[in-house]
Amino acid sequence: MESVTLVRRLHQHRQWVNRKLIAVVETLTPLQLHRTFEIGQGTIWRSLTHLYAAEYLWLDALLGNEDPLTPGDVPGRLPGNQEGENGLTTLSELRTEWDRLDGRWQQYLSQLTSESLDQPVVKKSTSSGSGRPQTTTRADVLLHVCTHAQYTVAQVMNMLRHSGFTGLPDPMLITLARAEFRD
Repeated sequence: MESVTLVRRLHQHRQWVNRKLIAVVETLTPLQLHRTFEIGQGTIWRSLTHLYAAEYLWLDALLGNEDPLTPGDVPGRLPGNQEGENGLTTLSELRTEWDRLDGRWQQYLSQLTSESLDQPVVKKSTSSGSGRPQTTTRADVLLHVCTHAQYTVAQVMNMLRHSGFTGLPDPMLITLARAEFRD
């Protein structure tokens, strides 16, 4: 399998998991959604908006914006970490914006070529080396978006477990693959 095909597959999985997670989280009460935990971004809501913000920022960086912000973010502050900071205040808004973002990702990934994977992507860091431009290969950014998503989803799943939530979705890639094979 070609590397671009693998990258697209990982992003297909990321988007599939995000949709499954949002569907589960939409069944929570506001109290459950904003309950404080000592993992992740501190609440399920903050973790989800952090995940959305990361996917938004990295896509903008891949498209050439070296200092991206999500709509509503405040320059100089970490994106998507505070309630409503990135302009999102409800799950309905988050779902709508994430669907829109997924469409942008799909368009970007459909045009991805093997040759472009080694190209540099420059983005001002919002974590280590905060504020300084950092250069990374396009392939590593694309892989990072997926591994970051898996890490954050695991944190949200643990928050849900600690809340006593049952009926958690199975976020494994093999589950997606087996479901597609049956279809």
